Amino acid sequence: MLTSASVLGPHGPLARHLPGFAPRAAKQSMAEAVASALEERAALICEAGTGTGKTYAYLVPALLSGKKIIVSTGTKNLQDQLFHRDLPVVRKALAVPVTAALLKGRANYVCLHRLALTESEGRLPSRTQASELQRILSWARRTRSGDIAELDEVAEDAEIWPAVTSTADNCLGQECGRFNDCFVLKARRAAQEADVVVINHHLLLADMALKDEGFGELLPSADAFIIDEAHQLPETAAQFFGVTVSSRQLLELVRDTEAEHAREAGDMDGLTALAARVEKAVLDARLSLGTSARRGVWQELNEEPEVIAALNLIQAALGELQSALEKAAERGKGLQHCWQRSVDLAERLALFQQAPADEQVQWFETFTRSFALHVTPLQVGGVFQGHRQRFRAAWIFTSATLAVGEDFSHFRASLGVDDGATAQWESPFDFRRNALLYLPEGLPLPAASHYTAEVVKAALPVLQASGGRAFLLFTSHRALQEAAALLKDQIPYPLLIQGSAPRRDLLHRFRSLGNAVLLGTSSFWEGVDVRGPALSVVIIDKLPFASPGEPVLQARLDSLRRRGVDPFRDYQLPRAVIALKQGVGRLIRDNSDRGVMMLCDPRLLTKSYGRVFLASLPPMTHTRALADVRRFFAEEAALQSSADREAAEVVAP
Repeated sequence: MLTSASVLGPHGPLARHLPGFAPRAAKQSMAEAVASALEERAALICEAGTGTGKTYAYLVPALLSGKKIIVSTGTKNLQDQLFHRDLPVVRKALAVPVTAALLKGRANYVCLHRLALTESEGRLPSRTQASELQRILSWARRTRSGDIAELDEVAEDAEIWPAVTSTADNCLGQECGRFNDCFVLKARRAAQEADVVVINHHLLLADMALKDEGFGELLPSADAFIIDEAHQLPETAAQFFGVTVSSRQLLELVRDTEAEHAREAGDMDGLTALAARVEKAVLDARLSLGTSARRGVWQELNEEPEVIAALNLIQAALGELQSALEKAAERGKGLQHCWQRSVDLAERLALFQQAPADEQVQWFETFTRSFALHVTPLQVGGVFQGHRQRFRAAWIFTSATLAVGEDFSHFRASLGVDDGATAQWESPFDFRRNALLYLPEGLPLPAASHYTAEVVKAALPVLQASGGRAFLLFTSHRALQEAAALLKDQIPYPLLIQGSAPRRDLLHRFRSLGNAVLLGTSSFWEGVDVRGPALSVVIIDKLPFASPGEPVLQARLDSLRRRGVDPFRDYQLPRAVIALKQGVGRLIRDNSDRGVMMLCDPRLLTKSYGRVFLASLPPMTHTRALADVRRFFAEEAALQSSADREAAEVVAP
């Protein structure tokens, strides 16, 4: 009889079928813990360090269990990797008749109705979008899944996508004329019938919060939920258990009203004029918010009369459009749906004309050409636990970073998960031999105005010793831009800067160049896997404490104080420790990887809480001497030279 441990052992099917598979005791132990939780429909919170093989450790017992399993990942990229690479490998090795399905939110599938609507309108703001539309039309005729990730010719963040995909707001559902051809519907049906369904946190939480992403009937049918990259779940939950109204939603309503009017009720007068009035009010409101991007609590806007006047104009114009749409709704399903959306958006806007409920914060954010208003819950644990209890299922939460030291209490509190076992497995990589932790001397405290300049100054000799091959990770975009300007003419290595190209392209260039220096902020701290010598240095400028000026964070800290909880010890510090562990995790991704981790923040040694950070990191040799860094890379060069000679001798005649 196959057990999870034996499958993952040295003589198991994965070792026989998968070249390079590494049997590890930690992987087998985790698989046994997951199998037990699945069998008992229990909760399990487990941290598995980099290289443990946690994906196989939960997939093997999941596929052997014979149960209906939903696996939720932190990102769509990880979701695709899991479904297209890892799951097929395990399924083939086990030779079990398990069916699997990939399911994403509806905005990830081309909508045939909206695609036809956009084509018939013939009104796009740029030649780029017009060209992209033609590519999408051609692809839509041959795709089987409708998943926009298939179409590499159009960037994932291209502005055309909202015009040809649907959201919960604008989907016509069963009233759509293309309902039977709908790619979302086909994906939902496949998921309903599958044994294992791979989704992402956004989709899981949207449907838990009944926000109609499209498969409310799927969650109750599951025997188990496996939450990978579970450290991301609390922040994602806060988004989905709140309310948002944005300029994009309002302008999409305007656009759809105009298109549906032309299609269903072109003889009706006045509707497009009212839609145009909403559009003008939205654009004027964005101007009233100033030119710079910013975030703040709603109270700040209440003190700006021109902003409040602009939002009142939106509400008035939306009310007039709503009345007209109610009369037009009988002319067609598209206009009827636009009317329902106008009612919903008006209700959301009305929330900002009253005080927030207890344990909620109202806040806003502005971008270059848009804005959004939010109502966010300060604590999601109770809400999440309430949703979780609706399903009598096993819940496995796993990540490389859930604990502070050996303590999981922060993660438990963040999601209200007070039941179930916890477990922890360290990375099997030999950090003591293959990694060096460098804490440079003489740097000022991060609050100093010249701090970033000093970080760059301290980094230059390290980059010289390593020959580039480095990530410089920053806690703010401002620091990143300052460092980029300082490094521009001081290093002979290719300089790659976040924002200058899509992340995927930057990583491809980084790997292929072999000696590049990449500067990144939050999106490069996790979910980035660069193996081999191309990445041999990771430099982190500051301890990643979230900015206290963030409106949601500030409101949470105030709430914790009111409840007698120490916000720094019990919230800010654990979050920062977990974020640092993610950043440090970029360095060693394979048994043969070697590298230097440079942490610049002097508070690691001057503040008592610095010990908490250091105790949570892998067991690396520490140094404060630049000479040790140079020696490390000299030894690496010698090892590589020896390996090259041996390889040459093997192939010599």
